[in-house]
Amino acid sequence: MKKQICILGSTGSIGTQALEVIEEHSDLYEVYCLTAYNHVEMLAEQAHKFKPAAVVIANEDHYERLCSLLSDCPDINVYAGAEALEEIVEAEPIDMVLTAMVGFAGLKPTIRAIKAHKKICLANKETLVVAGELIMGLAQENHCPILPVDSEHSAIFQSLVGDADTEIEKILLTASGGPFRKFTLEDMKSVTAADALKHPTWDMGAKITIDSASMMNKGFEVIEAKWLFGVDADRIQVLVHPQSIVHSAVQYVDGSVKAQLGVPDMRLPIQYAFSFPQRLHLSGERLDLFRQPLEFFEPDMEKFRCLAMAYESLRMGGNMSCIVNAANEVVNEAFRKDKCGFLQMGDIIAETMQRATFVKKPTLDDYLMSDAEARRIAASLL
Repeated sequence: MKKQICILGSTGSIGTQALEVIEEHSDLYEVYCLTAYNHVEMLAEQAHKFKPAAVVIANEDHYERLCSLLSDCPDINVYAGAEALEEIVEAEPIDMVLTAMVGFAGLKPTIRAIKAHKKICLANKETLVVAGELIMGLAQENHCPILPVDSEHSAIFQSLVGDADTEIEKILLTASGGPFRKFTLEDMKSVTAADALKHPTWDMGAKITIDSASMMNKGFEVIEAKWLFGVDADRIQVLVHPQSIVHSAVQYVDGSVKAQLGVPDMRLPIQYAFSFPQRLHLSGERLDLFRQPLEFFEPDMEKFRCLAMAYESLRMGGNMSCIVNAANEVVNEAFRKDKCGFLQMGDIIAETMQRATFVKKPTLDDYLMSDAEARRIAASLL
């Protein structure tokens, strides 16, 4: 029987590459549902090609257009809206849910999928940034596996295979350094969104590419690693590795380090999450270690203060990472629309951390209220 996969965010970078993996292994995997927020034309193209049982467009304004585009596919059920998105993950035939949506919007559908006992292939890091303790508790309670899709967390996961019961001394989380790695603080005052969107290694969506430039993305990955692997912030070390060949590593108590290496290709961690514990053939470029040296540098926490604030939020605990995520989503969009300077993003996030209500033991309702409050504060500071 083919594994039935629901892709939340099928028109984004992760979603489209996941479809490539499914196409390469069409004897093993089948698309049950595809979802998008705005990209209705692309969603319809994907549906025509992969013939899922259902498609969901989260933005209800596009519902009639999607119905029209799929009028020649009567076997595909078309739904719209946030509630439909949350409900579809519970469909009985689904075996795996790939959470490739961007931002806070991925939280509720992921919770519903966990409660429905679906295998979670997690690409939406904000789910754990916002509510890591809640999510991991629900996963344990529902005996629901969460397999990381981020290249760094997949690398850590792969490095733990065979040593899961061995004590971890340190997680070594690699970062490309983004387009401004060699910039001075003065240089960074005048960078534009167009500059920030020129990532040296990875092809990602606009929001994540900006987060990578500010290194907030790496800060979120530190938070994600804490919840996925049960390692405190002080034992997660970020290494700037411009070549993006060592995707991350684990240092054990005997001093040995296990790392996962490969060419920058997101299809590999996506496929590994689908196929674990098996490894399947994947077409594409192979790593050639003769071509370039492997370099590692310490991140500049003064220059990349978003990374420092992510660490701070993790140490504070409670709902603070939720507050940071909400403020970051607001300023990230503002920067892309030229309504905020690059360094101002960090200023606004820091001020929002000061002003927002801190909750030490948050519930889901607390997270939802914190997200709304932090967005209001950040927007007012703009």
